[in-house]
Amino acid sequence: MGTKVDLNRLANALEAYSYAYLMTTGDNGRPHTVAVRTELIDGQLHVGGFGWRSRANALEQSIVALVYPPAAVDGYSLIVDGSATVHDDGLIVMPTVAVLHRPPHPDAPPPDSGCASDCQRLEHE
Repeated sequence: MGTKVDLNRLANALEAYSYAYLMTTGDNGRPHTVAVRTELIDGQLHVGGFGWRSRANALEQSIVALVYPPAAVDGYSLIVDGSATVHDDGLIVMPTVAVLHRPPHPDAPPPDSGCASDCQRLEHE
């Protein structure tokens, strides 16, 4: 099954971010979040710089999220959901959903994107 994520748009968006928060969950359902570095290689996000808990969680539950925080208060966060595979000392994440997201400005009209916030999905058009 092909991904709906436009990998060229994702690659362009990633240029604005220096790190991400990796979010995993284990069998107990508890979320675990750590700051990580990522690199997009051949359509997959290679993730490094995390510890044993993130690794154990990814082995138990392969669905993960990466949240790249904005550099400015009014900037977009980049949120990438994906399926992770533990590989050597890192993770390889196949993106399944990618979106640029920020809260709406209080004076802005309601968005017509179907998202209650200011969202831009990075899908094929």
